[in-house]
Amino acid sequence: MDLIHIKDLSVLGIVGINPDERVNPQQILVNATLWVDTRPAAATDDIADAANYRTITKAMIAHIVEGEPMLVERLVQELADVALATEPRVQEIEITVEKPGALRFARSVGITIHRSRV
Repeated sequence: MDLIHIKDLSVLGIVGINPDERVNPQQILVNATLWVDTRPAAATDDIADAANYRTITKAMIAHIVEGEPMLVERLVQELADVALATEPRVQEIEITVEKPGALRFARSVGITIHRSRV
């Protein structure tokens, strides 16, 4: 399998358990690695044979903007599910969701998960 990387996707959204986090959107940073066989697209040079990472990214952005989970644990799982549901060519995903500035004295806090279709 080949790897497609989505790096430093930054979206404003609601996530958190504190009262101010429930009303004030904050930066959510997403990094994802998608396991895909890119050989068909390479052979044909046709987008119809490629995993459309733009479509995946747009679906993840919409989910972050529309959803309002309490926990990063839930959001990271939902985004993995969104990516796998959006693009059947994606066989596996490793995804990290971070909340920059969520912890004092730390640049960011985040969670990384790895999911597959199997």
